[in-house]
Amino acid sequence: MSGAPAVAGSAAGAVGAAVAVVAVADVPPQPWRNGGGLTRELLAWPSHEDWTVRVSVADIERDGRFSAFPGVTRWFAVLQGEGVRLAFDEGAGGEHLLRRGDAPFAFDGAAAPACRLVDGPTRDLNLMLRGEARAAGRLQRAAAGRTWHPAAAACGLFTAVAGTCHDDRGGVVELPAQALAWFAAAPASLRFEPAADATNAAGAADAAGAADAAGAADAVDANDAAGAAVVGWWLAVAPHGASA
Repeated sequence: MSGAPAVAGSAAGAVGAAVAVVAVADVPPQPWRNGGGLTRELLAWPSHEDWTVRVSVADIERDGRFSAFPGVTRWFAVLQGEGVRLAFDEGAGGEHLLRRGDAPFAFDGAAAPACRLVDGPTRDLNLMLRGEARAAGRLQRAAAGRTWHPAAAACGLFTAVAGTCHDDRGGVVELPAQALAWFAAAPASLRFEPAADATNAAGAADAAGAADAAGAADAVDANDAAGAAVVGWWLAVAPHGASA
């Protein structure tokens, strides 16, 4: 995946493979046009203006319809709060309940579902893929200490808790909670080790969500952390023509 991505905040190279790190807290929020929430753009590739891959965190403060993104595949995961219900127009997918700890949900950005908060505001992670990246990207739950094989040209980790990310070349980078680590050239494998006591906290918060997700009808990748405490989310992108 050639070309440097537009990553908010400062880049930090601290592992065997080059990595850019940005914390949500360091990115100024941008209000939605409809006043229903805020978005923090963490990464846009190859540029903010003409992206193929976009990673962002949204704070949804009230019910409303998502913006339409024709030609875009959207992956969505709940980070904080009681969750949302996404209602699609007839014939476009019905209604989906999504809570913290559930498997990430992928849908056509053109569908623009109506979003209803379950019980108060939520914070959510979004991976958007446009053009040739649509069929070759994914968002997956990460479990503590479990090795992940991205099999992609570029990849990332969004953390739910603080910890260290280890690559297959022996490199290590320390990450705060709610931060994106982005590898423009994906390592063969990665592993995330939460800080002390972080796994127990994540497990308590995800107990109900993980149980629901384990029985979900959505296909679950072998690398996905189904049934385990979710300590973060893996992101993988392999545009056509890019070497993994």
